[in-house]
Amino acid sequence: MNNKGYKLQQFSEIVDINVGTLSAIVKGTRLISMNQLDQITSAMGLEQGYFYDMYGVECFIESAPHWRRLEPFIYRCAELGKLDIIQQVITHVTDDHSYIDELFEVAEDLYNKGMKQAALILYECVSECEKYQHSERLAMCQYRIFLISMGSDQKENRVIISKFEPFIERLDQDYQLDAIKDLANAYWGLHEWNKMKGLSQELERRANLAMKQTKKRVSKSQYPFFVYKAYANLLFSNYCDYAKNYKEALKYTDIYEKIIENEAKVADYEVLHKFREWAKFNKCLYKVMMGRKEVIPEYITYIEHSEEEILPAMVKILQSANRYQYDIDEVLMRFKARIDAKFNDVRSQGRYTVQSWYYRRVVLFYELAFYYFNKKRFELGATSLLISLEISIFVKDDVLISKCVNLYGQFKEHLTNHDNYKILIDNIYIEASL
Repeated sequence: MNNKGYKLQQFSEIVDINVGTLSAIVKGTRLISMNQLDQITSAMGLEQGYFYDMYGVECFIESAPHWRRLEPFIYRCAELGKLDIIQQVITHVTDDHSYIDELFEVAEDLYNKGMKQAALILYECVSECEKYQHSERLAMCQYRIFLISMGSDQKENRVIISKFEPFIERLDQDYQLDAIKDLANAYWGLHEWNKMKGLSQELERRANLAMKQTKKRVSKSQYPFFVYKAYANLLFSNYCDYAKNYKEALKYTDIYEKIIENEAKVADYEVLHKFREWAKFNKCLYKVMMGRKEVIPEYITYIEHSEEEILPAMVKILQSANRYQYDIDEVLMRFKARIDAKFNDVRSQGRYTVQSWYYRRVVLFYELAFYYFNKKRFELGATSLLISLEISIFVKDDVLISKCVNLYGQFKEHLTNHDNYKILIDNIYIEASL
């Protein structure tokens, strides 16, 4: 006001705040609300949230916090992505455990609104405050932390999974179905197939039990119970795929398809359409993996308009081509643009987790390298292997790094005429070995 030469009445009109209220704020006899702070900040021509750091200190750290002010402050910081300020304030506020109930409810609301990183800060604070309790709320916090924190770093993912797994039994019974499903997916991403299989069996057992009790209570689970039973059988088929038992994989595909079709007569859920699509794709996939090259055109017709299925399909087609030694150059040309782009477009991820998306990218370029090496197209093979190895190192997956290094060792002598690729791969080989 001094800098601009404004009188109190003038500035009151500019910020649209009652002159008496503004006077009390300026004199320090009245606390400023979030809305008033935003109005004044805007009138001063400053970016939204410019004073939030100072506001947080004065209202919640140096003064006794009041929930009526704290709640809108958390939401506004979350909207503006000022996570460091939320962290600073919440750490102080939870010292006396005054607002644990309220913080958990806000965390759930932020999570459901898609502001998951802000929610994560609250879940971690609530979890720390209740770490010696055996409550459903603590288990729910750990479940949300698990879901939000899983990413591309496989070593970190193992730590996250190990922290969450003991809390599954403490969750509400309905949430356990979703938790087991999500944990099974996480183990799929770590290639721990036996653990995935065990969780699949547990998921089916609990889904069957829940279906018998469904009329006795209202479910809190994300999907109808029969969906979990169908998904368990889908996971069984994935396990059979890993074990190269494709006849069994087809059997379980038929099972989950029948479960869905039976329920589709009395229900209309979007997820039913998804299961039908998966069954259609996977039946072709398993036939391709059995060496039936003639199925590939039908398979491609199904998946080429479903962006999220193209990468998984390319992986399987390459694996089959390498196993049965047949030519797929025409297929590779058809999807050349996506391969050249390294399937980097995250919009193509669709329903797949970050874990599985990175895993499939690593395997795609590994199989592509193997394919080109066998065809004596060593420069293309070296380029593909380099991409696979770089992604393996990025996600810190020791198994995949080892596979890339071993494949390099098999064909290293053929790369002597391609010095640029040899030097690059040698350097990454050293890094991977370390």
